[in-house]
Amino acid sequence: QVHLVESGGGLVQPGGSLTLSCAASGSIVSISFMNWYRQAPGKGREFVATIARDGITRLVDSVKGRYTISRDNAKNTVYLQMNSLKPEDTAVYYCNMGVSTSTRLSDIWGQGTQVTVSS
Repeated sequence: QVHLVESGGGLVQPGGSLTLSCAASGSIVSISFMNWYRQAPGKGREFVATIARDGITRLVDSVKGRYTISRDNAKNTVYLQMNSLKPEDTAVYYCNMGVSTSTRLSDIWGQGTQVTVSS
């Protein structure tokens, strides 16, 4: 069984920075995509960023130039560096990975970590 554990959320002032981490554990053979999504209060879940195993990335327009997604394949971990944070970035952030074990390929989600941007 594979689990994702997120960390790094919290309260930050507008203009501040946070780095989220999401580590996968279990009987992992490989991980293809690693994604970040977010869900603001009263809204649906929104795609934020993705990184492929070869390092190719894509980000939603609203965070381009402010967020950076990266991964460490040796540690089965994905990061989201968030700079110049705005109140509208407030949301629960979820990581999502495509994980292969010896028996199956699964779409795994983390439990979410709260990011609050407020003065």
